[in-house]
Amino acid sequence: MDCVKLVLFCMLYPFLCQLVFSSSLPHLCPKHQALALLQFKHMFTINPNASGDCYDSITDLSWNKSTDCCSWDGVYCDEVTGQVIELDLSCCGLQGKFYTNSSLFQLSNLKRLDLSYNDFSGSLISAKFGELSSLTDLDLSYSSFTGVIPSEISRLSKLQVLHIRSVDPYVLRLRPYNFELLLKNLTQLRELGLYSVNISSIIPLNFSSYLTSLWLQRTLLRGVLPERVFHLSNLEYLDLSSNSLTGPIPSNVSGLQNLQFLFLSSNYLNGTIPSSIFSLPSLEWLDLSNNSFSGKIQEFKSNNTLDFVSVKQNQLQGPIPSTVCNLKALRVLDLGSNHLNGKIPHCLGEMSGLQVLGLNNNRLSGTINTTFNTKNRIIIINLYENKLKGKVPPSLINCRNLEFLDLGNNELNDTFPSWLGGLPDLKILSLRSNKLHGPISYSRTNNLFAKIRVIDLSFNGFSGDLPVSLFEIFQAMKIIDENSRTRKYIADYYNGSNANNLIVTTKGLDLELPRVLTTYMIIDLSRNRFEGHIPRSIGDLVGLRMLNLSHNGLEGIIPASFHQLSVLESLDLSSNKIGGEIPQQLASLTFLAVLNLSHNHLVGCIPKGKQFDTFENSSYQGNDGLRGLPLSKDCGGDDGVPQATTAVELDDEEEGDLISWQAVLMGFGCGLVIGLSIIYIMLSAHYPVWFSSMVVKFEHKIDTRMKRY
Repeated sequence: MDCVKLVLFCMLYPFLCQLVFSSSLPHLCPKHQALALLQFKHMFTINPNASGDCYDSITDLSWNKSTDCCSWDGVYCDEVTGQVIELDLSCCGLQGKFYTNSSLFQLSNLKRLDLSYNDFSGSLISAKFGELSSLTDLDLSYSSFTGVIPSEISRLSKLQVLHIRSVDPYVLRLRPYNFELLLKNLTQLRELGLYSVNISSIIPLNFSSYLTSLWLQRTLLRGVLPERVFHLSNLEYLDLSSNSLTGPIPSNVSGLQNLQFLFLSSNYLNGTIPSSIFSLPSLEWLDLSNNSFSGKIQEFKSNNTLDFVSVKQNQLQGPIPSTVCNLKALRVLDLGSNHLNGKIPHCLGEMSGLQVLGLNNNRLSGTINTTFNTKNRIIIINLYENKLKGKVPPSLINCRNLEFLDLGNNELNDTFPSWLGGLPDLKILSLRSNKLHGPISYSRTNNLFAKIRVIDLSFNGFSGDLPVSLFEIFQAMKIIDENSRTRKYIADYYNGSNANNLIVTTKGLDLELPRVLTTYMIIDLSRNRFEGHIPRSIGDLVGLRMLNLSHNGLEGIIPASFHQLSVLESLDLSSNKIGGEIPQQLASLTFLAVLNLSHNHLVGCIPKGKQFDTFENSSYQGNDGLRGLPLSKDCGGDDGVPQATTAVELDDEEEGDLISWQAVLMGFGCGLVIGLSIIYIMLSAHYPVWFSSMVVKFEHKIDTRMKRY
């Protein structure tokens, strides 16, 4: 027996040696595949600044033909054969045309291909993608492809992940019959994302039962929601938002036991919201906003997973159920723009995880009796446009993370809550359109209101002088932040929630800002009862974009320091008692797009040049002493500099008595002695009586004018 084993060993030994030896050798990728990759790369330029929405910086494709392509960035090879099986070129800054006969299609063994977040300059998606028959993952998202998605994609029967998305809506499209064909053949799909692709059809019923993620937002889907979609038991992510879908949500969605994210916003769905939705055990995000749902909000059962709930912009009625406080993990609650009534549940202030509370544009009444405890983490509170009464709740001082507070358009009756200045991160404060009253007295204290960027106290009953000390502590407004490469928004933590919408007034119209840029700096104290002069210190707030002090009782002049507001876009000082001339220095405000100085007591010449050449009559009407373009009264010069004042008659009945009292006053100090001496000599020399009478009248006029001045 031992002899037999020995013979077999001797026979197999050479093969075993070859196997061991061969397995110890590195398997280099085939030369033709390395060449195909290099040819593909050389078809494009690399734009290092084209990261777009990439989380990381641009991947450096430092491919070198002197090294094995399996070691190149983004290239992955089979460990046994050395064939290129994965290619991840996402966020590589590739820029140029993607040709239909690209050398990329020579990589016939590819299983995963990611070309997302590049710029292929409006190239068509090649039908040759359908020849990569081994593909299981294909991502062509956000790379500027356009045109029809070829039906050949449906040949990729092994596909488990397909993402074809576009930033520009509907530049990519499926032919009407292709969507159903796609789903029919791709029976192994786990993830399907066709964001902003023009599908233009009803929702088919032949989805793969393996689906875990379905992104079909903004695809022009129409028709009713089929129950089939809500029976996909493996589904974890469902997004059908921003389409033309109608009808109700099926009453029983309990089959979605694994569903974590449900987005049905911005459709035409109606009916009541099924209670079964709030009972889904794995649900974390629920967005049903901007539809036509009606009825009451269902009771919330204990749910330790719900993180985000938005049903804003519907037609929901009735009270807010106090059982919402059972949602222990809840961070965002946005119920804005409905017809909800009753009181705000007291327990909301006790939800330690809540960060966003949007109850704006409803019919909530009573006092704000919510007591915010010291453990809260709330960042946004929006109670705009309800019927809330009483005082600003003192417990808000416990909201140490608060950045956005809007209590506008209610019936609050209180004095200015200066204690809000103690909130270290408060950036936006709107108390507009309430019954707030009294003077705004504020002492200079370090770091109070230091981060405020928007303060709106308009349409109230505040009185007294403008609060000089308040303007002096607005430290954030004393800086112009123009260095940021990306657009940043205040309190922008959840794109799915617009609880940080803000209403501002410009050109006499209410303007809604969906999100507030960190560069927006706004002061609106209009339509109150403020008096006194405009503080020069406002000129130190060089970051201001909008300043509205209209419809008050302000006097004095426009401070010349306003020329320091170099990024000011809107200035409204209308309907006050402001006098003097418009400072010529304001012509340097090159960003000024809106100017309203109407209905004041301004005089002199309107500045010329730059933005002032664009303003119309309405900016100046109601100022009888103003002259120059665009008004019909000529200023008398072409350079915008005030000209000598034309003399006016002292007495209409006396011909020739044309001495201007302003001119007399200008020379009054030095000419008084000489003038009186001449008059004395004239009288001593027995000049005619008529001349003496005129001199007496003249002296009386001067005395009267001096008393008025």
